[in-house]
Amino acid sequence: MMELYFENNIIRIYVDKELHLGIGEWKGFASSNEFRETVLRSLETVNKYKLTRWLADRRNMKAIRQQDQQWTVEEFIPKLLESPLRRMATIVSEDLFNRMAIENMIQRSGGLGNIVLSEFNNTNEALKWLEQPIEQEVPHSNSGTANTSR
Repeated sequence: MMELYFENNIIRIYVDKELHLGIGEWKGFASSNEFRETVLRSLETVNKYKLTRWLADRRNMKAIRQQDQQWTVEEFIPKLLESPLRRMATIVSEDLFNRMAIENMIQRSGGLGNIVLSEFNNTNEALKWLEQPIEQEVPHSNSGTANTSR
């Protein structure tokens, strides 16, 4: 059962303990401190509940500052790779600069290791994909994206 775990002016985080699924709904622009606190809160949620699946709803997320992109590549992604997360669906942002920043960070980090990432424009499709068995997949070695559904 999906439960609201955390909410502030930047994000709303839901957790389904039975499905080992988390959902992060971004609400808009975040300052550097807000961005970093929010992604760390999301990672804390993944680790606390041993979540293997995550839906990042970035539709309303705005541009990510250059220094925050660098911090994400150097500090956050290595911690994410150590987490139990194995499958991540993302609802792409309406903001072109956000989409470019996300792609850039994944490329600069060398991919997402054992985490399979897929992009969607639709929450229902993303959730259907997340509910599929994880064991069948092998991450794509270049971008960390096994398939991209748009």
